[in-house]
Amino acid sequence: MKPANSILSGYGTTVFEVMSQLARAHDAVNLGQGFPDDRGPEDVLRAAADAVIDGPNQYPPMTGIPELRQAVAAHGRRFYGLDIDWQREVLVTSGATEALASCLFGLIEPGDEVVLFDPLYDSYLPIVRRAGGIPKLVPLAPPAWDLPVERLKAAFSDRTKLVLLNTPMNPAAKVFTREELGEIAALLEKHDAYAVCDEVYEHIVFDGRRHESLITLPGMRERCLKIGSAGKTFSLTGWKVGYVTAAPALLAPVMRAHQFLVFTTPPNLQRAVAHGLEKGAEYFDGLAGGMQAKRDRLAAGLTRIGFEVLPCEGTYFVNADFRPLGFNGDDEAFCKHITAEAKVAAIPVSALYAEGSVRNYARFCFAKRDEILDEAVDRLGRFFGAGRA
Repeated sequence: MKPANSILSGYGTTVFEVMSQLARAHDAVNLGQGFPDDRGPEDVLRAAADAVIDGPNQYPPMTGIPELRQAVAAHGRRFYGLDIDWQREVLVTSGATEALASCLFGLIEPGDEVVLFDPLYDSYLPIVRRAGGIPKLVPLAPPAWDLPVERLKAAFSDRTKLVLLNTPMNPAAKVFTREELGEIAALLEKHDAYAVCDEVYEHIVFDGRRHESLITLPGMRERCLKIGSAGKTFSLTGWKVGYVTAAPALLAPVMRAHQFLVFTTPPNLQRAVAHGLEKGAEYFDGLAGGMQAKRDRLAAGLTRIGFEVLPCEGTYFVNADFRPLGFNGDDEAFCKHITAEAKVAAIPVSALYAEGSVRNYARFCFAKRDEILDEAVDRLGRFFGAGRA
């Protein structure tokens, strides 16, 4: 038999599925894969159910139904002061991952260089490489995850087509500052490059921070593609509804890629997300506040057990150094160990590095019900001999 595609065949099963399978096998509390375990907003669920009954349920427009594209444009104006033409500058996708794929396939020519920050979400590199891009990785190191400006400058060249920026950042739980974004913006202008901005956690930032979007900086409106996700904003990750905002000339090739990947997205879910994006400030403030309380709950429990918990500025995740517990193996061994023995699953942070040598941190998802977080802390506390106070 002739071989399959050599790039995609070279990747194994994603670490999220590996650890989730291990969690199921050991009946472990799964704090590995990043998804909430609540129902999501009742009114948004009801809007989706009503839209199924009321219809239509045939192919919606390829770019997305007008109601959702208008709602995305209004969301951009409301939160970022952007003046967006919903008919020419908004595309609805089947989740943020499809949005990323459409952006990268639509913009990258074979041989183009793509700047990425390491560690990174696991779908980035396979898509970049399959599109023919050449990754140029800029490492971020715990515990501060500071932007190494000189390394960033060295990653850019005249062959740079785009930078792929994730903020708030999974898995580092870092929120890029306006000053850091300014460094990136200057390099984009200097090298005539674009930015694909994965901002799915835009409403999940903590401690009074404000998410800054690169597209709002001077000169960036024509260079940035901003990706959002209903899955993270409404705690409905299985819906797979994403949206891209960009200037018309930049969005056009992305639309072409989108039409040949999935063409369109379920219309009832689009209508429900349009309803959700119109919710009042109390919803968005409550989302961030509720997640911050969960972060604090889990971080306090892990600290009592003996983990050294890193700062978490946004997202669903806390990263914790397990070396103070006396474990001598690496993070992959540690995560498998606690899944099998303590019955709590986490993700080894090294699995999300392409080139890094950081191997002493585990990533825990706190987007769970309080009783689930407490049970995980209890199990870890009993296992390591430091029960929950």
